[in-house]
Amino acid sequence: MKLVIGILIGLFYLVISGLAFRSSAGGWSAGQSDVGLWWAVIASLLAIAGLGAIVGSVIHGRRGSRN
Repeated sequence: MKLVIGILIGLFYLVISGLAFRSSAGGWSAGQSDVGLWWAVIASLLAIAGLGAIVGSVIHGRRGSRN
């Protein structure tokens, strides 16, 4: 169950990251480079957190893990 919850949390972070990247693209296309830059930074951090949650859940959620 912990594995499923961890993967769902990671997927949620990735969805939010996609929305932030969309806001970043909107800022760049509107000529607001500061908005585009900071939304891209936020989106990148969310993507790293999402991938970390998924990978960490898979690593620690395996049966027969030595840890």
